[in-house]
Amino acid sequence: MDGYRKGWATRYLREAKAELIAAENTPYMAPGFIIEALSKAQASIYYSLGDPTFIVPIIQETIATRQKINEPILNFLIEIEKVIQQLAQTPSPDNEKMMEQAKDIIEFTSEIVELFCGESS
Repeated sequence: MDGYRKGWATRYLREAKAELIAAENTPYMAPGFIIEALSKAQASIYYSLGDPTFIVPIIQETIATRQKINEPILNFLIEIEKVIQQLAQTPSPDNEKMMEQAKDIIEFTSEIVELFCGESS
């Protein structure tokens, strides 16, 4: 992986973790911070895999056509997108449940980024 993509992948991952901390510290604004954290975690994986401009349409098409995919990372990206959409449409989400789900997603994202970047994030 080139330095440009590695830099963006690790930056988005750091920012995702910071958004989660902000969500914990300001519960009344938690839903927005959590959605932002998940979006940044998603972007981090996109940059780990390649150019997001090529990956995003694949994710969107796969969701739209409801294709069955056997690629674990692609499935994970699709699940993140579905969670983001679900959270954005939920009028009064359960902050604790959302936080736990977001923490799990970001932890797994860290492992993916570490795998592709070759260093701990």
